[in-house]
Amino acid sequence: MDPTLTTTLAQCGVAGLIGWMWLTERRAATDRDKQLADSNTQLLSNQKSIDVLLKALDDNTRAITTLESTQRALIASFRGMGFPAHVSGASPEITASQRIP
Repeated sequence: MDPTLTTTLAQCGVAGLIGWMWLTERRAATDRDKQLADSNTQLLSNQKSIDVLLKALDDNTRAITTLESTQRALIASFRGMGFPAHVSGASPEITASQRIP
């Protein structure tokens, strides 16, 4: 502690010391309150970003699911039209009679 401050506090007595301690505690509490408010603001901002990302993920999952079901329906339609089932990795040859008009 600074000697000048100690001398000043000694002149004010116990009431001055208690007042100084109270003011010091209030300043520290104000700083803590500001830190908590800033942290809360940051958390809320992060939560909004996470919500946007989760919505995008949900929309993409829905789009991929729709695409898959559409592809399955197309394959079923082609098989119903007499196209051969394709199991191997190679592309099947389509004859002139199998082409879609």
